[in-house]
Amino acid sequence: MAAGPARAAETITVPLDVPALDLTNVVEPHFNVGDKLQVSSAPGPDGIVRRIEVRATRPGSSDWIVFTLKNNTDEQIDRLLVAPYFRLAGSGLINPDLGATRIVAISTSQGFAPERQASQEADVFLITLDPRTVVTFVVELQSSKLPQLLLWEPEAYKDSVNAYTLYRGIILGISGLLALFLTILFVVKGTMMFPATAAMAWSVLAYLCIDFGFWNKVFMVQAGNDQVYRAGVEVMLATTLVLFLYSYLNLNRWHVSYSHVAVATVVVLLGLLGVAVIDPTTAAGIARISLAVLAVVGAGLLAYLAAHGYDRAIMLVPTWLLLIAWLIAGGLTVSGGLVNDLVQPALAGGLVLIVMLIGFTVMQHAFAGGTVSQGAIGDMERRALAVIGSGDVIWDWDVARDAIWTSPEAEDMLGLEAGSLEGAARDWLEFIHPQDKDPFRSTLDAVVEQRRGRVSLTFRLRAADGHYRWFQLRARPVLGSDGEVVRCAGTLLDVTDAKTAEERMLHDAVHDNLTGLPNRELFLDRIASALTRTRADGTGKPSIVLIDIDRFKQVNDSLGLSVGDSMLLTVARRLARQIKPQDTLARISGDQFGVLVISEQEPERVAAFADVMRRALRAPITFGDREVFLTASIGVALYDGSGKKEDDFVKDAEIAMYHAKRLGGDRIEAFRPSLRAHSEDMLALESDLRRALEREEIKVLYQPIIRLADDTVAGFEALLRWDHPRRGRLPAGEFIPLAERTGLIIPLGLFVLERAARQLAQWQEELGSEPPIFVSVNVSSRQLIRHDLINDVKAVLSRVDIARGTLKIEITESLVMENPEYAAKVLTRIKELGASLALDDFGTGYSSLAYLQRFPFDSIKIDRQFVHGDGKERPVLLRSIVSLAHDLGMEVIAEGAESDADVHELRGLKAEYAQGFHYGQPMTTDEARKLLARKLRQAAQ
Repeated sequence: MAAGPARAAETITVPLDVPALDLTNVVEPHFNVGDKLQVSSAPGPDGIVRRIEVRATRPGSSDWIVFTLKNNTDEQIDRLLVAPYFRLAGSGLINPDLGATRIVAISTSQGFAPERQASQEADVFLITLDPRTVVTFVVELQSSKLPQLLLWEPEAYKDSVNAYTLYRGIILGISGLLALFLTILFVVKGTMMFPATAAMAWSVLAYLCIDFGFWNKVFMVQAGNDQVYRAGVEVMLATTLVLFLYSYLNLNRWHVSYSHVAVATVVVLLGLLGVAVIDPTTAAGIARISLAVLAVVGAGLLAYLAAHGYDRAIMLVPTWLLLIAWLIAGGLTVSGGLVNDLVQPALAGGLVLIVMLIGFTVMQHAFAGGTVSQGAIGDMERRALAVIGSGDVIWDWDVARDAIWTSPEAEDMLGLEAGSLEGAARDWLEFIHPQDKDPFRSTLDAVVEQRRGRVSLTFRLRAADGHYRWFQLRARPVLGSDGEVVRCAGTLLDVTDAKTAEERMLHDAVHDNLTGLPNRELFLDRIASALTRTRADGTGKPSIVLIDIDRFKQVNDSLGLSVGDSMLLTVARRLARQIKPQDTLARISGDQFGVLVISEQEPERVAAFADVMRRALRAPITFGDREVFLTASIGVALYDGSGKKEDDFVKDAEIAMYHAKRLGGDRIEAFRPSLRAHSEDMLALESDLRRALEREEIKVLYQPIIRLADDTVAGFEALLRWDHPRRGRLPAGEFIPLAERTGLIIPLGLFVLERAARQLAQWQEELGSEPPIFVSVNVSSRQLIRHDLINDVKAVLSRVDIARGTLKIEITESLVMENPEYAAKVLTRIKELGASLALDDFGTGYSSLAYLQRFPFDSIKIDRQFVHGDGKERPVLLRSIVSLAHDLGMEVIAEGAESDADVHELRGLKAEYAQGFHYGQPMTTDEARKLLARKLRQAAQ
């Protein structure tokens, strides 16, 4: 019988970066359709739909599934199609699925049929997808049951399988040792409880061996054909649980009917072993229901016996509660409520834990009463031995004689002379901390007066060196024949370490560990107190000054975290010297500090105070033989009389501080309501930027760079533009700073690097100009300090075929000077890979002439202010820069050529290249190609 043509299955795109795809619910099933199936494949890249007719490889096959995979990449993709033989999740309670071979064969719309891989746990087929292909797969099933179908990346699947190997080995080892130990215990102790426990342990071990696939390897069982064994071991779990419960609780002692019920249950369950040979699913279903019934009946039985004071029942209650929890989790799993892949191994480990707890409970009975008595010990002797064993100091107060005696250990701890702590109770007041004298005196008086109770008192005693140690006194009064207190005896315990740790924890909870300043929680608490006080009496209006160190991450990256911590300590000390006693300085986060200002009330005075803070931070910090200059962005929020909470107050200061940082840093900004809307706009812009690459909103434009000698196009500079869906086209200056702050500059930089390199390779292949054109790409600070920049350039150059040196990496002068040593190493390595280097914005830095010869730059880009600027010094500076570049063997690219006069001047100075609006604005790829073709035709004429 053949099925009619089926529609093409839904196309599933296979990504490179996803380790596994779950195809279980996306395949197209065709059940009971006969031994032949016709399927229309999904349209390929050429748009053609093909008809596939597949015949079954074995007679009687009638179950199929169809799915279509698509490779959108330029790389060949290898994946493993995995269908597990057995999966506990969703296997069912009645007539459960006990596992089987799932896939018989696989046919494809094109290419070779997938190859079956060796596996003891699943049907595994290796699927290969060629680049830019769409392949329809027709899978012939063993039956209509397919609990799971996954498409794995091979290494990820290997790691997934190996991840459980150690865990399974540990679980099997523990279970095997436990079964062996309980068997030995049965030999030593011959009562029925021990063989029943050992049988349960061996049943659990057998269950784990089958579940972990170890059984198939030992007994040479074909993979996927262990249904009989699996059903049999589940029956044995129920049987041995009945035997254990009956023997451990010694039910034959309570009523003979218990024995009859237990024997009948065991006989019925053992009969299921025969059923398992004929119909494993029925036997397994009955066994699973039996386990649930046993758990409920056993819980009721234990509750009844425990209520009557039966010790064995009481001891088994925690283990039985764990068994019930395990069965509930198992029930949710087999019914499909829990489907996580970790559930099955977790349940296996839980089963071993239950047997282990049962084994410990049984061992307690095995060794009870086995100790040999060494003679009768009186109650007073036991108490004395317990005190000696505890190591506590003995404290004894003879009330009638008013004499206190302590063990010599107390005087040794305090460094006092022997006998210093012996004497009247009032003499102790000399050693007790002043704050603890009254509690000590009143507690002893209360014990004597009330003639009952216990003493539990913590106080401090002074040591010989003047320091105090904490002690805890625990004692009780001893009454005489007349009912009066004759003495009070107990122990004295040194708790100094515990008290110190407690005080340290309390301090650390509200203080910064590095600087010792209040942390954010304490800062907010003091702001709340200040606001409450201001609203109550109308005085002491608080202000908040929030200080954030500019570019402090670069300090950590270049100098190391330890140096960064030292600088934070220096910053904290400098700021602390500027505040008054009523103000509060706190460290809010990594490089962010906050000041609660109460000493100044007028806005002008608060602004002046913030400026003092800013100037204090600008002073250089000396580190070894170098100086580091720090600046700060400062936000100020003034009290406006509204009902703002402390969080809102700090939020206002943060908004002002971030506004100051966006404006370049090293400045002070006061909060105003308009900033809040701007902050929200920036947050929305950041959210849009995170999705811009995915939506292909980021465009690469190309501005021509002209060779001045013959007026031909020498190359282009790749520039980013953002086609925002609401704001229109945004220049790089509006979103690149945001990308650098959020870290999105890394994917953006890699995007423009790859796009520009591919476009350059296309132009060089199509036009073949000599010398070959080049493309310049700017690199940000985030990209340069990443070690992956070298790998990114290497990867791009390995994927495209371009002339050596035609991919030009542009580095700004200020970026290079942030860490000259590190920059020199990175740039040298990039140069060795085959890229060329250009120093951008030359002349705008502060020490470039001293370091220029240390860097392997090929060309210098002169900033536009030297080409198209005003001032008498401009021509002189321009001439000097060009001469300097030529003396160092570098070419010159002049930015800002906007007129014929600018071009004429640059030619007179023998500059090699010019770039500016005179030659064209940034243009699209097509416009750049037309410009190149036009220039080549003009050169040919």
